[in-house]
Amino acid sequence: MNIRQLLIIIALLLVKQSYLQVATNYNLNENWAVLPTKLPQNILNAIHDSTLFQSIDVFYVYPTLLTDPKDPRWNINIQDSSHRKEVLDYAVKFQASAWAESGRMYVPYYQQAHIRSYDSLENGGRDALLFAYADIKVAFEYYLKNYNQGRGIILAGHSQGSTHINLLLKDFFDGKALQKQLVVAYIPGIGIPSNEFNTIPFLTNAKEIGGFVSWNTFKKKLNQEKYEKWYFGKAVVNPITWDLSPLSKKSQQKGFYYNNGKKYKHVFQTELISGGLVLSKLRFPFNLAAWKMNDFHIGDVNLFWENIRQNSKQRGQEWVLKNTP
Repeated sequence: MNIRQLLIIIALLLVKQSYLQVATNYNLNENWAVLPTKLPQNILNAIHDSTLFQSIDVFYVYPTLLTDPKDPRWNINIQDSSHRKEVLDYAVKFQASAWAESGRMYVPYYQQAHIRSYDSLENGGRDALLFAYADIKVAFEYYLKNYNQGRGIILAGHSQGSTHINLLLKDFFDGKALQKQLVVAYIPGIGIPSNEFNTIPFLTNAKEIGGFVSWNTFKKKLNQEKYEKWYFGKAVVNPITWDLSPLSKKSQQKGFYYNNGKKYKHVFQTELISGGLVLSKLRFPFNLAAWKMNDFHIGDVNLFWENIRQNSKQRGQEWVLKNTP
């Protein structure tokens, strides 16, 4: 056996060992980024109305933050302090906060998969994603057993987070007793067919509950290869109007949460296309950042922050009305 063969065997053993790791212990508060008893300041800043807290919970799963192409890891170690900081300073601040008033919030840290997993499904990516989902599943089971107490459930995520929520819907809600507690699942940033589930519908009205909504945000000049591979023909609702309106006006866009911490309204309009949403007529400050971006995937949530905030509260109120004796 030569040195090269020995190194390959060692590498394979290390990969195998990594997938034998024990799932994260969610009995420990330190493994939750957000709990009702552990609210970071960027969530507290978004809460001015807690009316829905007695009736609704929000379970949020953050998107892929492990994106460095030089990082050889397939899955992140959730004890990684820089990763935890990014979860709080980016994902929780600019995404989860949109649902902060819609219910008591739960955000687990998890051993998420590297972004390369999506383009390498047959070469380690699928295993990495399922390994990440194992954490989310355990976290959700712990949440149901110890925290939920019959409340309505809003599931929210983005990108990889939406991938995992898709699996949660299949494992816990689709055709199962828990479906009656589903307020809505917000799962943008992935291509998902409208008939993905057996009994969970794609919602096309702002007040509907018990189903899912999804969208994918693009520039006018599409990355055609990426668009056709992942999104064309998939379910998409307009997150400004929450229906299948082909166009929305700038005046309907209620608040884009920009990275300077400010929220801007009336800064773009939307056009619905097959599997996607195209933004146009961009106005400051969005027009300055947009020209550098290939698409607007990274902004699938914070671009529509205020529209999401209002809609999730509206759907939460609908669920309460229908489930109050």
